[in-house]
Amino acid sequence: MAAKGRREYIHTAKGRAALTGPLVVLFVIVLVVGAGYAWHATRNGAAAASLDARPGGPRTTPGASHTAPASRSNVLPPRTPTPSRPTSVPASGTGTFSTAHASGKAAGHGEVRRYKVEVEGGIDLSATDAAREISSILADPRGWTDDGHDAFQLVSSGPADFVIKIATPDTVDAICGAAGLDTGGEVNCDVGAVVVVNLKRWELGSPEFTGPLHDYRALIINHEVGHRIGHGHEGCPGPGKLAPVMMQQIKGLHGCVANAWPYDSHGHYISGPPTA
Repeated sequence: MAAKGRREYIHTAKGRAALTGPLVVLFVIVLVVGAGYAWHATRNGAAAASLDARPGGPRTTPGASHTAPASRSNVLPPRTPTPSRPTSVPASGTGTFSTAHASGKAAGHGEVRRYKVEVEGGIDLSATDAAREISSILADPRGWTDDGHDAFQLVSSGPADFVIKIATPDTVDAICGAAGLDTGGEVNCDVGAVVVVNLKRWELGSPEFTGPLHDYRALIINHEVGHRIGHGHEGCPGPGKLAPVMMQQIKGLHGCVANAWPYDSHGHYISGPPTA
């Protein structure tokens, strides 16, 4: 019985061994395949992560469109639109004027000419802002102070040698028309001790002048103040040359180049033939 029992044990052990062998092989195969699959998935996952981290955002398939989400650090605030020139100005105002509460030191050498700046009521224009801009024009080294015997000083009270008024077209026509001048709702004039600036030209410029609006305002002031200090009208000195500031440039350049200043950058007076 002992031998038989031992044989049964051996037989059973062999059977178990016979059964266990294929299971072990199968188990090893499963482990190997599983490990291989896991390695493949991990490698692909790492590659995808590295592509997503590249500059330019997630990868795309050829021909596909993709918009990467914007980073907050790269988002710029919206641009503030640059104010544009108005397309029109009021034809008339109140007919009364307010004086700019602004004054300054005399600019230039020689006889000091005191002036005030006034703006008609009923229009959207600051008298103080206009006075400061006019003061900077008359103090510019390319301006009339370069002649060596004219100086200008902005004042807000007391006596003045002349007044610069900015007015609507209808008011300009009324003031200039009383002196026998036809401004036609379009241009400026110099009457007595008053320089009358048409609001239309101050705000809209001139189709003949393609430069910055400030430069055209300089042309207006320099031209009219030029009359105040004794200068008459001048014509174009020749094609391609700078137009004299005393030329009526709004009526056409006649081959000249638009210019806002009496003197060039070298201190030479820009002149042309006298005209009516």
